[in-house]
Amino acid sequence: MILIVDDEPHVRRLLATILSRGGYDVAEAGDARSAMGLVPRAEAVLLDLGLPDRDGLEVLSDIRRISTAPVLIVSAREAAAEKVAALDLGADDYVTKPFDGDELLARLRAALRRRGAVPARVVTAGDVTIDADRRSVTKAGAEVHLTRKEYALLAMLATHPGRIVTHAQLLTAIWGPAHVEDIAYLRVAARGLRVKLEDDPSRPVLIRNEPGIGYRLVV
Repeated sequence: MILIVDDEPHVRRLLATILSRGGYDVAEAGDARSAMGLVPRAEAVLLDLGLPDRDGLEVLSDIRRISTAPVLIVSAREAAAEKVAALDLGADDYVTKPFDGDELLARLRAALRRRGAVPARVVTAGDVTIDADRRSVTKAGAEVHLTRKEYALLAMLATHPGRIVTHAQLLTAIWGPAHVEDIAYLRVAARGLRVKLEDDPSRPVLIRNEPGIGYRLVV
């Protein structure tokens, strides 16, 4: 069952129609109180941030305490700070309104696959292969030599293929909590990866920057 949490009835109806078309069973909640009673049975949650009784970010935090189900934020809030906060609190993806139904279904399927699978030990992105067991990276079959920080960044992105990993998550994991604001460190490592892995480093297609939010590995 996919749980839709939105205070606007017409949005809930639209989402329910899209999800039903995709073959999913649906439950709906118009406020946080109703939603939390349904969360334990949900396979995934589509969560609006503008709820009448509580802020959606608080609800997201509560969901993460009791459930590992994918949570996709579906919100009209477009500010990068809102997206970063939601992703840092455990959201699997962030979709802004208005949205395309087919894209929403694709993002939901991807989130369900990620939550249901053991992280892959070998990840392929284009002609680049990351082998976590061997700690090796190849491009078109040829081994690529990375610095320790470049490899750490690539490995963390490969652990979440196709998903945005925020600046704070990357900096904390790779450089430590004291460097959570040092985004320049990330830019240097990402630039090094692009030079070594992208066909055209000036137009990256594998290691994508989400301005003000983080990076993702496109697979």
